[in-house]
Amino acid sequence: NKVIQVVFGSTATSASNTTTTYADTNLTASITPTSASSQILCLVSQNGVLGTTASNGVKLRLLRGATSISDFAGSLGYSQASSTRNDTGGSCSFLDSPATTSATTYKTQFAQRTADATACQVQVVSESKSTITLMEIGA
Repeated sequence: NKVIQVVFGSTATSASNTTTTYADTNLTASITPTSASSQILCLVSQNGVLGTTASNGVKLRLLRGATSISDFAGSLGYSQASSTRNDTGGSCSFLDSPATTSATTYKTQFAQRTADATACQVQVVSESKSTITLMEIGA
């Protein structure tokens, strides 16, 4: 196997979500595979993740287009201390087989673990840069 191409994306733009319905994090990258038999290695570092309250966490997932391909965090930022909210991060490594030579977009989404009126956030401060690296792996 060999690396054919590498694509990098990043964002420091914050996003908020007040529901358990997934929303975009602003982290995205697109790659056009040179062969339909290639695999895409997705490396994600989602940073500045802040839960809504001490008793609630943040869910993260990776998508190819509109299809969820990896739920990689289920309760980030969760704490049992009643006055604590944790600024944290989550990461994911996923080897995908998109079976196409068309431009393919990968992105992350986030949501509250359980319903809470206070917004959960990603890239909560400008220093919290999130990244996604896509590597086309050929035979």
